[in-house]
Amino acid sequence: MSTDPIIQIRSLSKSYGAKTVLKHLTLDIYPGQVIGYIGPNGAGKSTTVKILTGLIPDFEGQVVINGLNMADNPQEIKKLIGYVPENAEIYEVLTPMEYLDFIGKLNNMEQDVITERSQKLLGAFGLSTNLNDRMDTFSKGMKQKVMLISGIIHNPQIIVLDEPLSGLDANAVITVKELIVRLSQEGKTIFYCSHMMDVVEKVSDRILLINKGEIVADGTFESLKQNHSDTLEQIFAKLTGRDTSSHETDAIMNAFD
Repeated sequence: MSTDPIIQIRSLSKSYGAKTVLKHLTLDIYPGQVIGYIGPNGAGKSTTVKILTGLIPDFEGQVVINGLNMADNPQEIKKLIGYVPENAEIYEVLTPMEYLDFIGKLNNMEQDVITERSQKLLGAFGLSTNLNDRMDTFSKGMKQKVMLISGIIHNPQIIVLDEPLSGLDANAVITVKELIVRLSQEGKTIFYCSHMMDVVEKVSDRILLINKGEIVADGTFESLKQNHSDTLEQIFAKLTGRDTSSHETDAIMNAFD
């Protein structure tokens, strides 16, 4: 692993009016790391991701990616990043080949590279017979596969995945988990956001837990387990202030009595 961080975050803060969403985040993230970024709803995960991907340009603090300051070089930084958002709108009137051609051109890829890589990636995800079908006929899982491909087609150094397994079948889930490992071995940095604790636990070599805009845990799963509890779900509950012995489930069941 490189000794120089590919992502440097210094005192990152973001507010919406009187509401502070991020509170002085400071992090170094290194090439080849798979970061599991977790936290309850409203903790600041999405805001962090949107700042890292250049979708939120106004923030306090400093974000430096591959030596480039986000405030000064947002377009150059975007070329280094592949982003698969949780709730993306895909152009359903297009075919996968047309959509990936569009994404490839946005990333200034050569036409022959776009075509060859699109065909290979769609085939690897089991969509070789659907290359030229309009995506308004696709299932949610098929659309998600196209979205995943669009996030990696330009071979980015940093890949941000926000709930990437949504809608995928079991075989595709296995493929994506194996792909994350292979990409990290190639030196790619993976920023993985999910509420699926079992998956985060398996694919991440470093877990960041954010709560109320602050990082409350940072380490490998093994180190967090030694310091806190036995499972990632229990660690999550403990550090986000949720009483694991609460009677929420009882209350739900009692509603049917």
